[in-house]
Amino acid sequence: MPRQKPIVVVGSINIDLVSVSAKIPGVGETVLGTDFQIHPGGKGANQSVAVARLGYPVRLIGCLGSDQFGTQLRTHLQAVGVDIAGVATYEGTSGVAAILVSEAGENSIVVTPGANAQVAPENLESNIEMIREAGIVLTQLEIPIETVEYLAKICARERVPLILDPAPAQELPPSIFPQFEWFTPNETEAAFFIENGKSAIVAHNSVEISKLIQAKGSRGVILKMGAQGVYLASLDEPGQSVPAIPVKAVDTTAAGDAFNGGFATGLMLGKTALESAKFAAAVAGVSVTRSGAQTSMPTMNEVNELLKRANLAAP
Repeated sequence: MPRQKPIVVVGSINIDLVSVSAKIPGVGETVLGTDFQIHPGGKGANQSVAVARLGYPVRLIGCLGSDQFGTQLRTHLQAVGVDIAGVATYEGTSGVAAILVSEAGENSIVVTPGANAQVAPENLESNIEMIREAGIVLTQLEIPIETVEYLAKICARERVPLILDPAPAQELPPSIFPQFEWFTPNETEAAFFIENGKSAIVAHNSVEISKLIQAKGSRGVILKMGAQGVYLASLDEPGQSVPAIPVKAVDTTAAGDAFNGGFATGLMLGKTALESAKFAAAVAGVSVTRSGAQTSMPTMNEVNELLKRANLAAP
């Protein structure tokens, strides 16, 4: 059997400080919390763990601080099967995310980058062979934009498909869009990249939204719409909707990361983009039924079980 090309994730690694309350407070409002937990997080690490939990080989390129959180996160990533040879140590603090979760499962997040702000083009160059050997590269916007730009150029040069999760949404140079194999915003992020923003999201349906983003140059677009599922469109196949699998949501934190990790894994297992999106919807579906980010990521058996219960073909 030929060796599987690993998925490489370039991105953030955080510690998540999670407070649960009846509702997410408004500006100037104080509410009483009902629970507090500490979990490993960061979009890069989340997506890496999503892949590892599914049993597929994954390597992470990023940066951790020299603090206690850094040691804790490094140990955890190794324990769940993520190759962290590409994770450097920065003399300072690790990334921290303060997460508020309502009892309805909604969340609000503030991220302090810490060591993630130190992920530089030099980190990519020192791990260039890792990128060259990848079957797919995943990245996000919790690391410096110049590093994401540099990564896009490397992936284009080396002909390695690049999937961008544009979170948190921020300005990107127009020249970078044609270098994305897949661009995967949620509705809030999609509004940022469309002229007229939120009003455009209200005025247009998912088909038109995807076309507006594809017009920027990305070869494929996946619009993540939470309980409404996803809409995907690419140059190779017409747009199609993939419904979310009905589950009782406990915590939607990292559901998008679970989806991206699942989608990349599906593609590497030889599935079509549509099949991979259905598989990824099940990965995300399991993840929202329990608390935390990385702690919520499912195994392949758990995904297969949900697909079976939903009367969908198992992967």
